[in-house]
Amino acid sequence: MQKDIFDRIIVFFEGIRQQTGEYLYFEEMPEQFEATAVPKVQKTEERTIKKAPIEAIKIEESKIVEIKQPQPVIATPTLLDEKVAPDWQQAKSLDELLNKIKDCQKCPLGITRTKFVFGEGNPNADIMVIGEAPGADEDLQGLPFVGRAGQLLTKILESVGFRRQDVFIGNINKCRPPGNRVPSKNEVEACEPFLLKQIELIKPKFILALGLTAANTLMKSNYKMGDIRGKLFNYNGIQTLVTYHPAALLRNPNWKKPVWEDMKLLRKLYDEYIEKTKKE
Repeated sequence: MQKDIFDRIIVFFEGIRQQTGEYLYFEEMPEQFEATAVPKVQKTEERTIKKAPIEAIKIEESKIVEIKQPQPVIATPTLLDEKVAPDWQQAKSLDELLNKIKDCQKCPLGITRTKFVFGEGNPNADIMVIGEAPGADEDLQGLPFVGRAGQLLTKILESVGFRRQDVFIGNINKCRPPGNRVPSKNEVEACEPFLLKQIELIKPKFILALGLTAANTLMKSNYKMGDIRGKLFNYNGIQTLVTYHPAALLRNPNWKKPVWEDMKLLRKLYDEYIEKTKKE
């Protein structure tokens, strides 16, 4: 309707120009309209002249409707599996394993991470502590459990006579999920083989699983924390104890007491193991 009115105005002004010789015009043509050549006004052909530009506009409109907008191209990161050495499973030490997998990009977390968090501690530790995934501080430093939850973990270990350097601390995933979200199933499946290789090299006698992600990944189950906390599981011949993740204790201090009970049990089991090995 607006285009019809605009064309009529153009025809009117063109008639004035032809009669007076003076131009009447707009400083700027409105962007939504296209200039249309207007023939000289003749009364006998006025009706035909008025229809011509309207038909032209309708044709143009139909063309616009038929044009399909190109779909935006979303850049999908290329997952470069070759950044993991093909013989990484043959690594004979943790240092060798680290060098073979530290540039891993087998899942999207390899693209978004700042640093690869391999883990740290005693390569021959009797106790291996396994969490979920690095957080913001760990991502920046490339070290496991160095933020607030990590500082609390250090205190928890020390409360029963363990030092960080005596155990090995790692995670299911080596890269931080954005926003500290729970790692997806695909992300866990991509990274878990590296953890299994670490366990194979370290040969721990005990595993302390922190939180449900770590526990359920190892157990290949879907337990609730109330069903498994404080209980011993046999993971490939390794005694495994599940307790709350230190980050959970920061949100709910009431869980500190059950964690304390779990740690006393771990200390007891470890001392019994040491006594047994001395007798053998």
